[in-house]
Amino acid sequence: MAFLMVNCSKDSFVEPPAEEDEAPYVPAPYVEGRAAIAYVTYYGTTLPNPELVTHINYAFAEIYVKDGKYNGFKLQGKESRFNSVVALKLKNPKLKILLSFTNGVSNSDNMAGEGFSVLARNAAMRRAFAEDCLRFCKEKGIDGIDIDWEYPGLGWSGQASDVAVDTDNHVLLMKQLRETLGNGYLLTYAGYVTNKRSADGGYKYIDIKALDDVVDYVNIMTYDLDSGKKPHNGLECPSAYWDISRTYNAYMAAGVSPSKMVIGIPFYGRVSFSSSPGALTYKSIMALKESDGYKVDNWDSGASVPYVTRNGQKYCYYDNARSISIKADWALDRGLYGLMYWENDQDDYKFTLRKAVWDSVMGYK
Repeated sequence: MAFLMVNCSKDSFVEPPAEEDEAPYVPAPYVEGRAAIAYVTYYGTTLPNPELVTHINYAFAEIYVKDGKYNGFKLQGKESRFNSVVALKLKNPKLKILLSFTNGVSNSDNMAGEGFSVLARNAAMRRAFAEDCLRFCKEKGIDGIDIDWEYPGLGWSGQASDVAVDTDNHVLLMKQLRETLGNGYLLTYAGYVTNKRSADGGYKYIDIKALDDVVDYVNIMTYDLDSGKKPHNGLECPSAYWDISRTYNAYMAAGVSPSKMVIGIPFYGRVSFSSSPGALTYKSIMALKESDGYKVDNWDSGASVPYVTRNGQKYCYYDNARSISIKADWALDRGLYGLMYWENDQDDYKFTLRKAVWDSVMGYK
């Protein structure tokens, strides 16, 4: 998942009033068997409308592993933030809440260096972690667990990695979670845009076919696929490093069930991976001014996404209501489960993108 910090005053969900020249918003009716999934972060300050999401992934919890020993896990941020998300189930009893686990570290009493790579290589630690997850789900009244190990065989987060065993151990960890949680709780993971790949001495990324019968669905992170002058979120764009169409083809070639695929929608534009700003939230993009040299609503017909220009040059690609509708139609045409987004707080004050995800998924004919 991408990390973009936002600042507001407090946890809140308040439906914005319609402008004088706008009709009141009427959402599409819920359709069983379709997913509109929101990632809600510990550092965020707004809440999604519980009637416009089917699932919420609370991001994140982090594991504590030191000197080769698993010492439990904790939520990131304040527990009150987590509780405010769980409380949304009171407004929508059908809403599913999952706890997402990162392989990173943000809590001041934790230390980077080991993480999932160390935990997952030991059967006793895998079992202890799974039992802790089950206990937490029962105590908090939530519906499942989402594992965001980004990624087996890679050490991007400053944690340990081992190409020889990480990919296989990731499968063992997920199988242990399924065994412990049973079928009464959801089990999902954040997926890379392709299958596991050979690396020196082993593999990197995730064995997506091995998990097809283990998990309920996979949240595929179909964003950050390029930067700046090329779409990071394109539906089809051969000139970009990757795109959604190639992601779908890779999952199909591996034998993953279409009904377990969820396509990711970024609520931000990727500017760069190496300079600042690296990304802009959707609400920040909507605030860009032509007087400062920006033009926002350019359209890339091949990639089916909008982009921003700065002084006439491509600056960043993003998603809007139009591109979300196109992606939803494309996904549901192929029998996919739905859309997810990273992340809730990056939307504008009118909830433009959140509404577009819901209406595009539920309004599909």
